[in-house]
Amino acid sequence: MNPPITDAVQQAALALRTARSTRNPIAPVSTSFGIQGLEAAYAVAALNTRAQMDGGRRVVGKKVGLTSKAVQLQLGVDQPDFGILFDDMEYLNAQDVPTARLMQPKIEAEVALVVGRDLDSSTPTWAEFLASIAYALPALEIVDSAIADWKISLVDTVADNASSGLYVLGDQPVALGQLDLGALGMHMQQNGQTVSVGTGAACLGHPLRAAYWLARTMAALGQGLRAGEVILSGALGPMVAVRAGDLIHAQIGALGSVSCRMS
Repeated sequence: MNPPITDAVQQAALALRTARSTRNPIAPVSTSFGIQGLEAAYAVAALNTRAQMDGGRRVVGKKVGLTSKAVQLQLGVDQPDFGILFDDMEYLNAQDVPTARLMQPKIEAEVALVVGRDLDSSTPTWAEFLASIAYALPALEIVDSAIADWKISLVDTVADNASSGLYVLGDQPVALGQLDLGALGMHMQQNGQTVSVGTGAACLGHPLRAAYWLARTMAALGQGLRAGEVILSGALGPMVAVRAGDLIHAQIGALGSVSCRMS
């Protein structure tokens, strides 16, 4: 699919790129530039992905967003979206995460999946998809919107690379067959206080279903998933605003725990 690159799409892409580089949120592009519909929104995001790659950033994965009904209710949207993960977004368990890179961050606990073998651009079956996933990791995603006060529609978050910010991966990979990801319970603490509770089933019914949605969506766009890519499969519970100094710790059942400090 090659969505049209209109003047409005180009202007919206530049505005979002500028907002992120200057850390100054802007009004919704859906209204400021008349960006309407998912095709135009993804066209905006694709322009900025290309600009980031031209600037030296490397694509290392994808995120599925808006998979939790709780998060959908928070943001007033009703379907998933996807965004691109770049190499400089990644942090590891217990590392400091710099808030200076962000504008209005919120955090959520997720199941991360790592692709073990390439999936080409053909629409995969469920079995082919499962065979491509190597293992799972506990993860934190720090989402961040370039739209002021998070006043986003689905179009706005899609255009803004699914509100991607940064992410933190746990230490110990776990084989898929060892866990029922849909039954995992999640507890996330902020400075020692429980602030978000959920389960694997909150993520489109099962984290693997969310990632399968992504695989099929990418195939429909003529793209595949590559070995070594990370898939952030979506929030297991409500996201929570964070600021410098916050200590975040999430336990995702038998998958393990992951933590970070916002610096």
